[in-house]
Amino acid sequence: MMEAWQAALEDWLAGQAGARAARITRMAKLSGGAIQQNWALDMRFEGGERPGDQALVLRTDAPSSVAESLGRAEEFALFRAAHAAGVTVPEPLWLDARGAVTGRPLFVMARAPGVAAGHLLVRAMAPGGAQGPEAGAALARSLGAELARIHSIRPPRAGLDFLGTPPEHPALAAVAEFRRWLDGHRAPHPVLEWGLRWLERTAPPPGPPVLCHNDFRTGNYMVEGARLTAVLDWEFAAWGDGMADIGWFCAPCWRFGAAAEAGGIAGREAFYAGYEAAGGRLERAGVRYWEVMATLRWAVIALQQAERHVSGGERSLELALTAHVLPALELDIMDMTGEDSDA
Repeated sequence: MMEAWQAALEDWLAGQAGARAARITRMAKLSGGAIQQNWALDMRFEGGERPGDQALVLRTDAPSSVAESLGRAEEFALFRAAHAAGVTVPEPLWLDARGAVTGRPLFVMARAPGVAAGHLLVRAMAPGGAQGPEAGAALARSLGAELARIHSIRPPRAGLDFLGTPPEHPALAAVAEFRRWLDGHRAPHPVLEWGLRWLERTAPPPGPPVLCHNDFRTGNYMVEGARLTAVLDWEFAAWGDGMADIGWFCAPCWRFGAAAEAGGIAGREAFYAGYEAAGGRLERAGVRYWEVMATLRWAVIALQQAERHVSGGERSLELALTAHVLPALELDIMDMTGEDSDA
């Protein structure tokens, strides 16, 4: 537990802030974070660059992780690049890349106010909800604009060398990666194999490479009232086709049971409008393809999450239950790739 490291954290934070002393007045693990852990820190600094009371978040590794996720040093660099590009992200503050403080790499950022829980946001933006559909449409436009700003970051980019060379064909590269993993899995998954073959046969030409967030969805941003306060969870970011982020946001699996197609909060046209108004390049005809890709990717991640528990790497009921979303995802794949689909 992070509480065991409180004294070491206080000393380290004081040094990073140039303060005479730092005291943690409250420490609480935040909800979510199956791949990484987030801790809310209420701090009091004596002097230094951030004197007085400060609301911070410490982000560190979970005991085991998903292979494709980035480390904390790389995620910290992405926060810095996004912050410089005008993306609404928490201000990145300090990094311990070696894990000298707690034994695991971590970084600290400012804490944004608001709510991230997807089911609460979807309910608030629904007809009769606390905010309502007009607020949902405005939020969707804001999110579209944020995504366009993320996609304005393009390779090569100083400080992001760890992202490597963009794939020549991101869609086919993803299909190959998922197939490799499924081929090595303990159980067959014929619907996922069907989806992979469909994605392989219908792959569109790649767009220009941009920075893809790769987990841009309801549940990974903060909202206070109806105002966006932060885009979170950058551990899957990579160079790729920006349409992948559009499909991920609009995929049925991230609507939290709502009819609204843009993240469960609004119609997709509001999201599209915000994206295009901020300079994003959108191929409407290709969105369905990327929604199928998103659904299949989430299915593979769900299996990977369950494998972390089954393998004994991290005993967790949450991880063990994640694979139970698989049948619903398989039904979505069949619905979107069948003869009556408009793909």
